[in-house]
Amino acid sequence: MKIQKIESFTTEFVGFVRLTAEDGSIGWGQVSTYHSDITCMVLHRQVAPHVLGRDTTDLDDLLDLVAEREHKFPGSYLRRAMGGFDTALWDMRGRQAGKSVAELLGGTPGRIRAYASSMKRDITPRAEADRMKRLRDTHGFDAFKVRAGAEVGRGRDEWPGRTEEIIPLMRREMGNDAALLIDANSCYAPERAIEVGRMLEDHGFSHFEEPCPYWEFEQTKQVTDALDIDVTGGEQDCDLPTWKRMIDMRAVDIVQPDILYLGGIARTLRVAKMAEAANLPVTPHCANLSLVTLFTMHLLRAIPNAGKYLEFSIEGADYYPWQDGLFTSDPYVIKDGYATVTDAPGWGIEVAPDWLTRSHYSVSTAG
Repeated sequence: MKIQKIESFTTEFVGFVRLTAEDGSIGWGQVSTYHSDITCMVLHRQVAPHVLGRDTTDLDDLLDLVAEREHKFPGSYLRRAMGGFDTALWDMRGRQAGKSVAELLGGTPGRIRAYASSMKRDITPRAEADRMKRLRDTHGFDAFKVRAGAEVGRGRDEWPGRTEEIIPLMRREMGNDAALLIDANSCYAPERAIEVGRMLEDHGFSHFEEPCPYWEFEQTKQVTDALDIDVTGGEQDCDLPTWKRMIDMRAVDIVQPDILYLGGIARTLRVAKMAEAANLPVTPHCANLSLVTLFTMHLLRAIPNAGKYLEFSIEGADYYPWQDGLFTSDPYVIKDGYATVTDAPGWGIEVAPDWLTRSHYSVSTAG
């Protein structure tokens, strides 16, 4: 199968991709969120010339070809753009076969346990615990993630004492049966990360995410080796040799690729297989309710080393106003703490026509 047309529909924050094959089949995907208008420019300039009119049967090889042809651009934007092509192609394959992407990957539709994932640091610990309890009572969540330190904070807290307050408060307010996770977003040097990790262990937290600057694998490994709590990371990493190094040195206990930062489903499957060979679970990063969370749901229903739960952002229009009105129906319904992958073909969604009319449109065609 060859792709004849790549269309993008984008705002600054989110960009959707529609592929059209030589037989008229279509598929919808998405480039990564944030500066998506720039990413869509990269899609048309640096991905489309290498994939249009080429056979797509061996997707891994085709994506490798893009990376090789654009070898002077080894960074994130190229991979974020490749993700738009990849995810649209998987949707097309699903629509053609009448199967969900989860089924194409060897899995099944069904439920996935979700954890309520906070994106906020400018919230008091008391207010954070209160909204988590409301989500527990309303949607049945039994796992919750909050934030420690300041984002890439060079050891600083969002305000003095916030981390020391939120750790015991979350355990006290959520009860002994709740799974508690925390994300430091590259805040700490190893010594301080280990101190915070000990506090987390004392209060029964199970997941300590990105404690050190994410690019400093040796620092993260010091923390991993020193603590019993699972140390996790990898969301920012988009280079496959970098992933191999991280996994080979066991810098973390749980790997967290982001499907769209990494370059799509096919490349994420390669990371998942590396992790499986090392007996490491995969709990992907998916921190908003664009299509990245739906992609992750399908992946988790298919890989043998899926982690315990799906990250599910709890932030609404006050935090992500651009999330509203993206789809004709809501793919994100949490019931009894679970999300559900349906048996609808492909991703099982349609982008809202009125959103498309407000977006910026570009097209690339074969020849």
